Amino acid sequence: MGIVPIWGFQLIIAIALSIYFKLNKGLVILAANISLPPVIPIILFLSHFVGGFWLGENAVTLSFDKELTLEFFSESLLQYMIGGVTLAILAGLSFGGFSYLMMKALKKKGG
Repeated sequence: MGIVPIWGFQLIIAIALSIYFKLNKGLVILAANISLPPVIPIILFLSHFVGGFWLGENAVTLSFDKELTLEFFSESLLQYMIGGVTLAILAGLSFGGFSYLMMKALKKKGG
């Protein structure tokens, strides 16, 4: 939930989902806070980049040579939103799968 492009509502929705799915609320709050200031530029760039795969020829190319204007952001908003949701799903599946495998390995090792 920390990557989904619903800035300002990520934590509220994460807590609501943790209640619905009966998850550990403390862990959900900890995991939803991935959007820390040093990580935000990486998340924004990757969201825009991943969204470009979905839009194909209609993708807006991110260039640091030219000025980033409000027009550029309005043209690439859909690309960012699609990429952000895709990136969030991929991150969730990756980290969830990794956590599952680690817990399974620790359980097998412990007894």
